[in-house]
Amino acid sequence: MKKLFLAVAILATTAVTTTVSAQRLLRFGIKGGANLGKLDGTGFQDGFKLGYHLGGFAQLNLIKGFGVQGEVIFSSTKTETTSDFNHFYDNVTDADNRKKINLNYLSIPLLANIDLGTPRLKLQVGPQFGAMVSDRKVFGAANTAFKGGEISGVAGLWLQLPIVNVSARYIIGFNDVKGIGSIANTSNWKNQGIQLGVGVTL
Repeated sequence: MKKLFLAVAILATTAVTTTVSAQRLLRFGIKGGANLGKLDGTGFQDGFKLGYHLGGFAQLNLIKGFGVQGEVIFSSTKTETTSDFNHFYDNVTDADNRKKINLNYLSIPLLANIDLGTPRLKLQVGPQFGAMVSDRKVFGAANTAFKGGEISGVAGLWLQLPIVNVSARYIIGFNDVKGIGSIANTSNWKNQGIQLGVGVTL
């Protein structure tokens, strides 16, 4: 009887350990927070403007100290043109000067999670792919002021507390999102952002 009890106890312990390990191998969650974003390019006001983001994520822990994380995030920021915007671009008018524009993207970051001495604190780096979901026809007669997609780079920190997670990251656009012609040899339009988030890990 004692041997049977011992065997059952060992099996139960193994089952619990296996279940916990499986839960830690793949985890899901939701997150949201603030965006500080700007569109870097000729004809746009400098400085970061406040926005927000909201979405979900999945973490896959591959080996000790390293994993990957995928997210689907709705991200919204704002920008504003300068008072002489129409001097630089085709098919725009005086009405497009000092114009406020919403920049809404559905973003998919694919990040590497690297432990920084503890599983609680991770360095996150990787690419982000975004599709613009706000109105792209925002200037006068221009058909598409913005391109439909962008590729960015992401770097930041992730703090995993019990259940709650906190994150901070910097996002920089790699490709030109300008979709209209320019009168002069103006700069590309590239997004930049600081993202501060809090969420729940299941």
